[in-house]
Formats: sequence, C-alpha cells, structure tokens
Amino acid sequence: MTRVDIPSQPPRTGWDLHCHTVFSDGTETPAVLVSQARSLGLLGVGIADHDTTAGWSQAERASSETGLPLLRGTEITADDEGVSVHMLAFQYDPRNRHICELFATTRASRLQRVRRMVELLSSDYPITWDSVLEQVKEGERTTIGRPHIADALVAAGVYRTRSDAFADAVSTASRYYIPTPSPSTHEVVRAVGEAGGVTIVAHAGDLSRNRRLLSDLQIERLVDEGLDGLEIWHRGNTPEQRERLLSLARRYDLLVTGGSDWHGKGKPNTLGENLTDEATVAEIVRRGAIPLWK
Repeated sequence: MTRVDIPSQPPRTGWDLHCHTVFSDGTETPAVLVSQARSLGLLGVGIADHDTTAGWSQAERASSETGLPLLRGTEITADDEGVSVHMLAFQYDPRNRHICELFATTRASRLQRVRRMVELLSSDYPITWDSVLEQVKEGERTTIGRPHIADALVAAGVYRTRSDAFADAVSTASRYYIPTPSPSTHEVVRAVGEAGGVTIVAHAGDLSRNRRLLSDLQIERLVDEGLDGLEIWHRGNTPEQRERLLSLARRYDLLVTGGSDWHGKGKPNTLGENLTDEATVAEIVRRGAIPLWK
C-alpha cells in the first residue's frame, strides 16, 4: 500500500469526510451538504449516513451540479468485546451481497430497538411511535435512531433541543436506553474489504461516548484483519487520545482522517471544523472499488 505522511496537526484545508444527512440522523439533504461544503471552500466532502447508502444518488447529483468532488461512505455501528465502535466505510461496492445483508440486518435491529425505547419512554413522556415517524424525513429509506426520538421529544415541548434530550432521556445512561444490536468490528472490516472499500475507525478517542475505549491491542487486531485508518481529527477525541491514536497510526502505517460529524441542525458540530488532507483522500480513492464522484 502507498504510504501517506501523517501530520501531527489537523490540516487547515481539505475534505470533511464525516457528514450525515436526512437519510439517517442529519437534518439537511445531501444537496444542502454539498452546497454548504462548496460555499465554505472545502476541497470535497464525504457522505456517511448510518448503515445505508440511500443518500448516495442525491449526493452524486449535487456533486455533479456543483463540481465539488464527493467521497461515498457509510458510518457502521459495530461492537468489539463490549465497546461500541463506529466505523466509516468509504468507496466500496454498494451492491456487494455481504454489505447489503449486513445493512439490512442492522437496520431491522435498529428499528426494533427504537420502537422498544419509544414504548418505554411513552409511559413517562408525551411521545408515540407516530410522533417519532413524523421526524423521519425520507420514510423507509431513513435509518431511524435515537435522534428521531429526541426530535419527537423536542416537538412535544419536553426539551428545547436535540442535545438537551441526549443529555437526559435518550442518553446512554438513561433507564430507557437500549444498546444498538451491532455486528462485530471484525465482521465490518471483513465485509467492507470484500466490497473493495476502505475502513476507518471513527472518533476512537471519544470518552464521552464510551467509558471504555478500544485498546491498542484491539486496534492492532483490526489492523491485522485489514483496517485502513483512524479518524483522529474529531472534536470528541481528547488531546491525549489524539496523541495515542497518532502513535498507533505511525506504528501501523494507518491513514489519518478528520471530519466534523456534521448533522446539520441536529448537532452543534460545524461543517468543515475538522478536515482530511488531499493526499489521504487520494489514497482512499486509490484503494477503493469505485471512482471518485465529480
């Protein structure tokens, strides 16, 4: 594999590879994502909705119309010995059977889990399954999750913002919380690899998401199985964790990426606040099964 230089500081110009739209838990369309990225002067943008490729076609159309290059990806929720792990998969063949089956199973499990959480919440809050579905922008093509529950609680006047709901009733510490049924990290690396894609562990140093993070040994095992990189430039990764992850990236010659984890109005994260350098994007494209969209 081509070696890519690993910078010790986040790039000031580049691509935002970690962005969500209405096809999962974002509030804006793929067209708005691409338009805003272009207006900010980004070199390109990556779409990474949860467990789906449903937004790719709209993002491709917007990329063609604006001339802003697009990296096509997905954020996949996984588990590694009890640690919840989010994995970014880029430039893979979306028709691959293993990937399609993995997404179908995960989305069905997510839906069942969210319905059960709504049942639990409805005993104490003015919320119903129908009120949650009202927050879903793209019908059955949307990956439904906790953000839609949060939005329903905001619409009911229980909370002022989605973030307020996440700090309380829909938090992982809440008595209403049910973990997301997920494939293992090892299956995700294998499936993405079979589809010709590139796998990056997202925000691996974010202690606000997990009391326990992936250990060096767990990351090493994933590297042995084909893991391509780590998302280091992310607001959730602490300075100490960034240093740890950079050390691992240098040791194992991993790609280092950055992204905002933008959700439109669904999170305070600002589009373009963390970026990936152009050389790293070029290597992702070189390794991937599908060409860059532009």
